[in-house]
Amino acid sequence: MTRLLLVCAANVCRSPMAEAVLRLRARELGLSEVASAGVFASSRPHPVDKRALTVLEQRGYGMDRRWRSRKVTTEDFDRHDLILAMDRAVLRGLKAMRPAISPAKLGLFLAGMTGLGLDEVPDPYYGSGSGFVQVLDLIEARVHTWPRDPATFGKDAG
Repeated sequence: MTRLLLVCAANVCRSPMAEAVLRLRARELGLSEVASAGVFASSRPHPVDKRALTVLEQRGYGMDRRWRSRKVTTEDFDRHDLILAMDRAVLRGLKAMRPAISPAKLGLFLAGMTGLGLDEVPDPYYGSGSGFVQVLDLIEARVHTWPRDPATFGKDAG
């Protein structure tokens, strides 16, 4: 069973949305733990973006109203087997803060998916509500094509 950390920039949109969806499907995906964090998150915890919460609830995903954002810590690299970034900037941030010795595999959340026309989950924060719908569509598509061996996410990321 894999301990998964999902990471975006601030941990208020993409990664908490992915956390909500993957927590619901964790057992069938071979995940023992699903969490999220932000590589550039504020030290002050924030609730999930209301637009993200609305889109999640419209599709039947629940999220604890007490949930709060958090910043990636060096301990995350020991605690989680797999750390998936929503985009390349986040992945670069993760690589920069990764301890010299870490068992965690790093990768892009959409790694290996074909037919999407993109391999990063776009940040919807500064856009319209439709951006949050697109993010949830991508997260659900990833869940439907989840690899049998989650370690394949980290093959090219180092």
